[in-house]
Amino acid sequence: MAKRYELSEDAWTVVADLFTEGQRKGRPRLSERLMLDGVLWVLCSGATWRDMPERFGPWSTVYQRFRDWRNRGTFDHMLKRLHIRLNEHGLIDLQTWMIDSTTVRATRASAGAGKKGGLMNPLTMR
Repeated sequence: MAKRYELSEDAWTVVADLFTEGQRKGRPRLSERLMLDGVLWVLCSGATWRDMPERFGPWSTVYQRFRDWRNRGTFDHMLKRLHIRLNEHGLIDLQTWMIDSTTVRATRASAGAGKKGGLMNPLTMR
């Protein structure tokens, strides 16, 4: 059984080929799955990279692997694969749409009205 924020065996088999790389020269690389579990732990928990548990390996290695995968578009491919798989199983309702927005109230000064008690701008005030 997978621990919290870690991929199960079934989930890993779906995306494993996206994360495997050929062996380079030098020191053997740490497990891709372990690195992905470390990335998921940081992203899901909201902790800093330096606060990541030692069981995932050095935080700098996990962060570097995260940056490499992000730059290569590995996470985009993973999400596309997940979307296709869920759609094949009928788990996505294509009639449901969501729009997310953030509303920030602007000050009066941003509309050119000037601040309270401040000097009036002759171009915007009559």
